[in-house]
Amino acid sequence: MATRSGSAIWAGWAAPQTCRPLTVRRRKLPRPPCYLSTTTFPPCPGNCTSTSHKNGALPAAATEAETEGEVLLESPGHFRIYKCGKMDRLNEPTVSPAGLDEATGVTSRDVVLDADTGVSVRLYLPKLRQPSEKLPVLVYFHGGAFLIGSADDATYHSYVNSLAAAAGVLVVSADYRLAPEHPLPAAYDDCWAALQWAVAPSTQDEWISGHGDTARLFLAGDSAGANIVHEMLVRAAVNSHPRMEGVVLLHPWFSGSEAIEGEPPAVPMFNGMIWSYTCPGAVGGADDPRINPLAPGASSLELLACERMLVCAAEKDVLARRIRAYYDGVAAAACRAPGAAAWFESEGEDHDFFLGKTDCESSKQLLDRVAAFIAEG
Repeated sequence: MATRSGSAIWAGWAAPQTCRPLTVRRRKLPRPPCYLSTTTFPPCPGNCTSTSHKNGALPAAATEAETEGEVLLESPGHFRIYKCGKMDRLNEPTVSPAGLDEATGVTSRDVVLDADTGVSVRLYLPKLRQPSEKLPVLVYFHGGAFLIGSADDATYHSYVNSLAAAAGVLVVSADYRLAPEHPLPAAYDDCWAALQWAVAPSTQDEWISGHGDTARLFLAGDSAGANIVHEMLVRAAVNSHPRMEGVVLLHPWFSGSEAIEGEPPAVPMFNGMIWSYTCPGAVGGADDPRINPLAPGASSLELLACERMLVCAAEKDVLARRIRAYYDGVAAAACRAPGAAAWFESEGEDHDFFLGKTDCESSKQLLDRVAAFIAEG
């Protein structure tokens, strides 16, 4: 299998907890320096070693001269950001080609949506009980702090295969451009284009037209991908289209300028650093409604364009308090029917644990809950 520069996932804040019988390599979160809270980032300079298959850059192989700059923050094994605005992607994820997955029976293939930007989707079609069977359509957005990750990364490819098989859905997995080469809102715009493509009557894709029921439309994503789900709901509400039957937010990445009750102060500080790097033009900084949907002036949670929502968190994730506050806000929305918003928390687990520990019992329980949520309609 081929490899390329760019991380598979954003591991988050702390190492995943061991979930027997798997052995998990632990990672330590760097303690953010005190000066990070007031730092602003310049544009990525011409010698930026941040790389991505979407950006046409060479693989990250930082020279000694390139790494002499002052390191601002680092997620070991994932990315390193310098005070000058440069970024290194540090690992070499495995790329999985599309095709038949023998373990699940799911078949996948890639479709390029925009040849100029390279934006594409990977479609996943599970085994059909009948040739004419119509399946719910689920649009998936991968995580990675808007800096790393891809739809064809082996970690996400494996997870989406399992999701398509377990839930019996036709999945459209969006591959979007990454920051800092393409600052936000590029990723949001790419995902919005993928969503519009999936539901457009003019879409001539044979899988969607032949086997997809876009009247039963779902969105799902993890971490930054779940953040994208929220932004898609806001945009759909403004445009009065499309209307989602349900959405699944897996460990969504939200933050704010100040810590909320029960949240360590370092958490919004670190998140604010990443947000200002990925979205340097954000109005309100870390209180931009796209990263802080509970901020004053944010779109009302009553207006989100979906009928049902499942919000998932992990007990040991430092984002859990923020995620719960978001869920409480959605559940309290006056226009929502009782039970329209559901909560699922994985005990003893950390951020995005299910991507690295697919055979763990907690991962199986989470996948089962997602599949059940989709089937409830």
